[in-house]
Amino acid sequence: MADGGAIVVVAIDGPAGSGKSTVARRLADEVGLEYLDTGAMYRAATLAVLRAGVEPGDEPAVAEVTRRVDIELRSDGTIHVDGVDSTAAIRFDEVNKSVSEVAANAEVRTEMVERQRRWARIRGGGVLEGRDIGTVVFPDADLKVYLTASPDIRARRRAGESGHADVEIVAADLARRDDLDSQRSVDPLRQADDATVIDTSDLTIDDVVEKLSSMLATVGRQNV
Repeated sequence: MADGGAIVVVAIDGPAGSGKSTVARRLADEVGLEYLDTGAMYRAATLAVLRAGVEPGDEPAVAEVTRRVDIELRSDGTIHVDGVDSTAAIRFDEVNKSVSEVAANAEVRTEMVERQRRWARIRGGGVLEGRDIGTVVFPDADLKVYLTASPDIRARRRAGESGHADVEIVAADLARRDDLDSQRSVDPLRQADDATVIDTSDLTIDDVVEKLSSMLATVGRQNV
């Protein structure tokens, strides 16, 4: 996608706790692209559904809320839902428990994918991270990466991020989400056939970012 003045897209996929968000943010800063956390968009939609008093399993009502909701991911890292700063609220347990069900809604995914593509078109590309970027949102991305890590490492990372003391509870929740995300009928979590797989279990953030930056530079040279 980098030739002919087209947009430049880096797709970073993988399960929760694999390091996607931290790596994607750092890489975007490193290479001068903007960053989009697509998972935060689904969380924002889920929060809007819960605020509207709609059951996450009510697919038509959930889809309608999602079509109407205004989601703004600002450059300062804050996330606003219908004009309200919801940066912390989208990480609450009630959202954690419902986001996979909302994200499995076919109409919700259609809406979010279009918003994500529009975001990238407006900005001339970007570093997008999520669960279906390289397989659905931008299957022709300039660089596709699938980050993974051992279940124990992922649970410890997520527990540290959330301040949750019980790693076993976090691990069980991650396993539940992995199962839901990988088994859903619409846009399941999976590795793109042409994605580079990186196990981050024993790597530092600097290690991963340096590797991806070098890979992207190589892609850029090939497309000149």
